[in-house]
Amino acid sequence: MPRLPAVPMSAIVLGVAGLIPFLGFAALAVSGSDGGLGTIGLSPRTILSAYGAVIASFLGGIRWGAAAARGGSGGDYFIAIVPSLVAWAAMAAPAPWDLRILGVLVLAWGLVDQDLTRRGLAPVWLGRLRLVLSGVAGAALLVAA
Repeated sequence: MPRLPAVPMSAIVLGVAGLIPFLGFAALAVSGSDGGLGTIGLSPRTILSAYGAVIASFLGGIRWGAAAARGGSGGDYFIAIVPSLVAWAAMAAPAPWDLRILGVLVLAWGLVDQDLTRRGLAPVWLGRLRLVLSGVAGAALLVAA
């Protein structure tokens, strides 16, 4: 059996660092504390929702970039815009639906993107890393909802 390439350390470090806002703002939202954000007119939920939408758009960009770099189909470009559009709509949804939609989107997209590795458009390590990162981020959004 061939050995799988190792996950680049920078991908692990930056991926885990990207979870910090999900975990931190979800914890604040669940605790009922605003962490001092109220002084500037923000809430942990608002920041979490915005961050979730930004990351969801980034996830679509992964597919777009993989398709462009490796000769993906037109369907890949179409699918790549779905996270941005759903995240945009989620930001207009009332609480708790905003975070619920984003949570399900992020969780689902970890699974949707597994076809990129099966089709050779992305390395196997990326699919595995995406499952872990999407699992934690999606769960944080759902818990905070």
